[in-house]
Amino acid sequence: MNIVLLSGGSGKRLWPLSNDIRSKQFIKIFKKRDGSYESMVQRIYRQIRSVDENAKITIATSRAQVSSIHNQLGDQVGISVEPCRRDTFPAIALASVYLAEVEGVSQEESVVVCPVDPYVEEDYFRALKALERQADKEEANLILMGIQPAYPSEKYGYIIPADREAISKVLAFREKPDAKTAKEYIDHGGALWNGGVFAYKLKYILCKAHEMMDFRDYQDLLDRFETMPKISFDYAVVEKESSIQVMRFPGQWKDLGTWNTLTEAMEEECVGDGVMDDSCENVHIINELGLPVLAMGLKDVVISASPDGILVSDKHQSSYMKPLVDELDRQIMFAEKSWGSFRILDVGTESLTIKVTLNPGHRMNYHSHLNRDEVWVVIQGTGQAITDSVYREIGVGDIVTMKAGCRHTVTAYSELQLIEVQLGREISKNDKQKYPFD
Repeated sequence: MNIVLLSGGSGKRLWPLSNDIRSKQFIKIFKKRDGSYESMVQRIYRQIRSVDENAKITIATSRAQVSSIHNQLGDQVGISVEPCRRDTFPAIALASVYLAEVEGVSQEESVVVCPVDPYVEEDYFRALKALERQADKEEANLILMGIQPAYPSEKYGYIIPADREAISKVLAFREKPDAKTAKEYIDHGGALWNGGVFAYKLKYILCKAHEMMDFRDYQDLLDRFETMPKISFDYAVVEKESSIQVMRFPGQWKDLGTWNTLTEAMEEECVGDGVMDDSCENVHIINELGLPVLAMGLKDVVISASPDGILVSDKHQSSYMKPLVDELDRQIMFAEKSWGSFRILDVGTESLTIKVTLNPGHRMNYHSHLNRDEVWVVIQGTGQAITDSVYREIGVGDIVTMKAGCRHTVTAYSELQLIEVQLGREISKNDKQKYPFD
């Protein structure tokens, strides 16, 4: 199965655990059988592999998410990197060209596209394989998955099928209605939620891409991507296609886009260091700080604490937090990188103190800074530091000093934790020059 996972998100509705770098799909909140936690993207990747271990998985995303994807899924997953955000049609077109020209997928093969963040079980992925098989038949140019509605939702668009069979022709699409109208769609027309899941022959989208966008090949499309029209796949393709079918999916499907819906899928009331008294009802605590959280006498409340901030909110009201989060202009305090993660501990006028964690066998980029000095103090693990081509084995208690302009990197032998102190009048994330590493 060729599957493209669309990974977007601005990181606003699940603040403070998510931000512009760490979207909701990277939050490790779902408990596994072994007691560890996994994120939405790890969960859906694992589920795909359990149904089809040979599936070719490609994630269509922005540059900002590449490090988090590599951190959580490793280096083997395919990534179609969008130079900038241009909505879903350019993203899917770029991913399709990537499959054809970079991954060498035949234009006669079928491709399944779906969001990276629904909360589903394995029957969903078996349905994706059935969707692929239906696309292989070429009875229609586009095969949609229609989600059997659990209730008359106002959050989703609706697909109106020609009948109530498992696979039907599509009669029409309806924009997000009010609850009363949605109920009429469901009761009288057998309407289905449009979850943004569909399949097609690769050649079909390649043809559509060339019709709508002027480019020669994959590299040319990358170079021109910023000039591409901002348009959704639904508007550009789906609603204009006459040869289109919908496959009904009756299983569980949840869009965990807010704290209210996300906590419904949590297996436990508390993730992290938290305690609540017996009078608490329908309360969830998600705590990434090294400090305990105590909740007493609360009802229908979510408490979320991270290095970026603390949220205490009525669960229903949390759905409306985005405008308030937009007003918060603050430096991102935690991020995952391909080599590990970092957490900012203190911000001074001419200093920045960070806790850096490198995963075993991983290395930072070989780089330098023009406007700041840096000092590393090793607090856990072993590794190798390189400063201006001088190699040095490092362990707990060792100190590495780098003046401005010094080229440096570090490799972790075991999990390596450093306290990094940046010193300078102009400390900026843009003050970084990368170099080839041999």
